[in-house]
Amino acid sequence: MIEASHLCRDFGDFRAVDDVSFSIKTGEIVGLLGPNGAGKTTTMRMITGFLAPTSGTVTVDGLNIKGNATAVKRKIGYMPESAPLYGDMIVEDYLTYIAEMYGKNPGEKLPLSARLCGIGEVMDKNISDLSRGYRQRVGLAHALMNDPEILILDEPTGGLDPNQIGEVRALIKEIGKTRTVIISTHILSEVEMLCDRVIIIANGKITADSPTGDLQTRFQQNTVVKLTAGGCASFSELAGIMEGIPGVVSLKQDEDEPGADGLFSILISVESGKEVRPEIFSRLAAANRPVYEMTLRRNTLEDIFRTLTVGNENEA
Repeated sequence: MIEASHLCRDFGDFRAVDDVSFSIKTGEIVGLLGPNGAGKTTTMRMITGFLAPTSGTVTVDGLNIKGNATAVKRKIGYMPESAPLYGDMIVEDYLTYIAEMYGKNPGEKLPLSARLCGIGEVMDKNISDLSRGYRQRVGLAHALMNDPEILILDEPTGGLDPNQIGEVRALIKEIGKTRTVIISTHILSEVEMLCDRVIIIANGKITADSPTGDLQTRFQQNTVVKLTAGGCASFSELAGIMEGIPGVVSLKQDEDEPGADGLFSILISVESGKEVRPEIFSRLAAANRPVYEMTLRRNTLEDIFRTLTVGNENEA
């Protein structure tokens, strides 16, 4: 459906997107993930044809967007981070205008949009009077008005409260059942909840491209056991009890929980696939040191994100 090949985009001497290539199949929900300024929005604008690449190509259904921009744009619905709505218009009038601009019948399209996007109760209100959550919904209705095969959403839940975030995410999941969806975001939980696949961008380059469920396996690092034990005079004493356990890579004091009243917390880095907790417990029991907490912390999407995007300080 979408093929981006060696995309680059320069702004003066600054390269915001650097040799980005990927393909997205019909029906996928793909998260474009990266820190602020990583190049996500610039990449999306090139896919939609709003911004020409300095070099590289974008094809949609075999059509090169260069030379076929109008035909490609008919296939795409795009909602920017701040949906550009006319605040002084009533929602119904605004969506009627959008429908007529696309050559659609407002009498048919508006009831469908109101039901799908959950905006029936605000159709008679001024857009400027709506909450940000409802403005996002109106922006989605606009993006869907032309029945696009592809929906591209830039930070769709930015600035929303928790209830609004849940509502918009549910709406995106429903829409994604029948369309290809690309979501640009830096919210990790959003990717885990919504996306079949994640593409991580940092400093304008792709650093990972994987099915969401496989990402942790493909970029697996050492797991960490957090241990809090009592009866020790110092962190060094507790660390000494742990020394030499097979599979333990390193020992580090938990800086978030400094020792107090004989309690010390330690972070034990463990080789992937190794189980060390029975040995830890046995050693502490033999030393008569009570265990207050022992938890296994596996590699999270947040850990992977930090690893793959560290050092990104540019704005794009």
